[in-house]
Amino acid sequence: MTTSSYESLSHSKWDCKYHVVFIPKCRKKELYGKIRKFLGPVFHELASQRGSKIIEGHMVQDHVHMLISIPPKYSVSEVIGYIKGKSAISVARQFGGRKKNFNGERLWARGYAVSTVGFETEKIRAYIKNQEQLDSQGSSESGEF
Repeated sequence: MTTSSYESLSHSKWDCKYHVVFIPKCRKKELYGKIRKFLGPVFHELASQRGSKIIEGHMVQDHVHMLISIPPKYSVSEVIGYIKGKSAISVARQFGGRKKNFNGERLWARGYAVSTVGFETEKIRAYIKNQEQLDSQGSSESGEF
């Protein structure tokens, strides 16, 4: 890890990366077709609104893996809660037919799994890329975002 790989805020240098996994409600296999293609850019946009960056991401048959870099001024739960909540509203508006005065449906299950990455970024990236190949019943679509 070199000092050039660190990012900076006004008074700190940081390199905070997290491996996050979350699932749809009731493990429904909803992440196919149009919703899968729609969610990738939505995740990137929502992460950038919180100063975060998705380094690697894949939507597998019934769950989402992402390697995300979050600045220390935001907590992991704040960023992931924001991404899950706003993406559920966005999917409901796009595919549910409602345009305004709508809180969103519960697309995502309540929790998520998170692990700090540290200096093993390449191992985690390879693991996330291999998840789609390990999914034996996955579709032929690419789940990368």
